[in-house]
Amino acid sequence: MRLIGMLDSPFVRRVAVSCKFMGLPFSHESLSVFRDFDTFASINPAVKAPTLVTDDGVVLMDSSLILDYLERLVAPDLRLTPTDIGEYARSLRIVGLALVAAEKAVQVYYELNKRPEEKRHQPWLDRVDGQLHAAYRALEDEIGSGDGWLFGAKPLQADITTAVAWRFAKDALPEFLHADRYPRLAAFAERAEALPPFRDTPAE
Repeated sequence: MRLIGMLDSPFVRRVAVSCKFMGLPFSHESLSVFRDFDTFASINPAVKAPTLVTDDGVVLMDSSLILDYLERLVAPDLRLTPTDIGEYARSLRIVGLALVAAEKAVQVYYELNKRPEEKRHQPWLDRVDGQLHAAYRALEDEIGSGDGWLFGAKPLQADITTAVAWRFAKDALPEFLHADRYPRLAAFAERAEALPPFRDTPAE
């Protein structure tokens, strides 16, 4: 399999880290949707990161859809979603919150770094920033005060996506996201980043 996209994207990185937790071999092609647009388009004309090319040559996109496909390639004990329906629903809630946080962090980053200051729309920026922090407050509550993982002895998708989203926002928006506002979340992400699948997949 080929994973296309840069690891500075939390969406690409969550797929790469998940593959390593599931023991799925893949090659990574670090193509930018900006600098390498034409090369990326030759693989996926929609130019969406992440893109996954399966061993059969099927081109998939969207991190959640890719991960749904990958879960079907491994044995049940290697999957990253809980089997209990109640825990599965909670897992989906946590992943959803983390994806909102990642999406809003990307929007704030581009607004601050790509748009000229005189063209920024402050009410929109304030609203997105509010959504970003609302998601992280909810994640802080979900993590609780323990030092384990969200659903037992090993990290699952909810853990991975939460940690990846935090790392991206912390690095991309240091002036917006302070660890002392979310101490449990910061400590949780730090523990995750110390694990080999995270260490071997550094954010670019």
